[in-house]
Amino acid sequence: MSTLARPRHRRVIAGVCAGIAQRFGLDPWTVRIIFLVSCLLPGPQFLVYLALWLLLPQEP
Repeated sequence: MSTLARPRHRRVIAGVCAGIAQRFGLDPWTVRIIFLVSCLLPGPQFLVYLALWLLLPQEP
């Protein structure tokens, strides 16, 4: 497993889902679909995504 960081490649918007997928050894599209499905539930998903976008470092 690698460290949690936003990759420079294979990202769609900010690389948050791609970074989570890379960290846990999953396919980025799987994490993106899980995020989109979770948006149907009430909760702060978009705020968490924005916070991760700001707080996660970008890969060197």
